[in-house]
Amino acid sequence: MDLSTRAVVTACLAAVVAVAAFFGPLPLTIASGALALSVAMGWPRLLDIPVHGGTRVVIAIAGLGAVAATAATRGEPALRHLPVVLALSVVLAFVAELLRRDGRPRLVESLIGTVSGIVVATSSAGWIAAGRTDAGESLVVTTAVALAVASAVSALPLGGWLNAALTLGLAVLAGGAVGYVMPDLELLGGVWAGVVAGLLVASLHALFDQLPELRGRLGAFSATALPVAVGGTLIFVVGRVIVG
Repeated sequence: MDLSTRAVVTACLAAVVAVAAFFGPLPLTIASGALALSVAMGWPRLLDIPVHGGTRVVIAIAGLGAVAATAATRGEPALRHLPVVLALSVVLAFVAELLRRDGRPRLVESLIGTVSGIVVATSSAGWIAAGRTDAGESLVVTTAVALAVASAVSALPLGGWLNAALTLGLAVLAGGAVGYVMPDLELLGGVWAGVVAGLLVASLHALFDQLPELRGRLGAFSATALPVAVGGTLIFVVGRVIVG
């Protein structure tokens, strides 16, 4: 999967989140769960983890568990059950390694890769929590649009720092513009959403662009879902600090 295709897929995933937020909490919950599964599907291939099946199952359980726990949580803080899900998922990762019957080669690498996938997948639940902030739907839609713009710009055939600067700049412009016209969100909140989206996409683009695993479909698909999944928890934090 080449760079332009990955950028289009990431932009489409961000657009799905924006549309889901517009239609309400249930569609947003479903979209968050789909993001977690997208990460789990190709994470072992992306990080070249020795055992694929068990890792996929553990990451999928963690991501869906985080989404379900957050959706079922009433009141504040919306993510108060997330540490429990993370802790149980890490224990499950250890159990999965103990159940291996291949001599456990690259044990530490496999365990660290699984835990990192757990963190990314559970971050998808942040979109649900962000939807419950004061800005709610407006914050989620603004961030998703900024992510889509940043992903599209990152595919331009430009060199390193120039690409990163343009990605960040246009994401900030998009976030600010959408935030300005959205109800319950001010220009500053939209700008910060754009900063988060731009930095996230630019940094992950620089990190994963040269990996040979991105030539495979599953690994590349997880890489496309990564900025959208991680963006959920990051924008929730921004929403709490900037918007309230």
